[in-house]
Amino acid sequence: MTTKFTSMIVLILIAAAVIAGAALWDQLPEQMASHWNVNDQVDGYMPKFWGVWMMPLVTLGMFGLFLLVPAIDPLKANIAKFRGVFNLFILLIIAFMLYMHGLTLAWNLGYHNFRISAAMLPFLGILFIFIGYMLRQAKRNWFIGIRTPWTLSSDTVWDKTHRLGSVLFIASGVLAFAGSFFGGMTAFWLMFIPLMGSALFLVVYSYMLYQRETKA
Repeated sequence: MTTKFTSMIVLILIAAAVIAGAALWDQLPEQMASHWNVNDQVDGYMPKFWGVWMMPLVTLGMFGLFLLVPAIDPLKANIAKFRGVFNLFILLIIAFMLYMHGLTLAWNLGYHNFRISAAMLPFLGILFIFIGYMLRQAKRNWFIGIRTPWTLSSDTVWDKTHRLGSVLFIASGVLAFAGSFFGGMTAFWLMFIPLMGSALFLVVYSYMLYQRETKA
């Protein structure tokens, strides 16, 4: 996927969110539900202005950052080697953020016949699975991937850590997807424990690989 095509789709999605917010403005409450706990109960609110416009602004800022990163990375040539996959990741993460914004708008319009977790987790699971795929493609750089002092110091440590990280993130995505069928704390733990456990394990794993390499 080219950067130009990705940019076009992302800007269309953000524009659609802005248009939807403007069109629905008068139907939304002055205080909008903005956060749900693990039991899918609303536990946070924000003023309508921020409830409608914050997510489009955040996604626009994220998109700008995603475009900037490959240009300023000292290892930008390595990013170019998997740029098509990275562009697809940009599209998926922006789509996920705006999807969550759409769910929030729907809830505040009075559509309460769905659980936020059940609606969110399948998309989040797919996102984790794709991140796992991207990790396998990623080459050593300063911004994208599993960046520890040890992966950034060795192409070998980077490649081995990312091969394992790919498997772990795909597994975490499958479990997050499965969590949508349970809801509540079960869904939360199916998402949280594998993801945090994988992240912590990969830090230790990269350190062990580096120590083994330097002592060889």
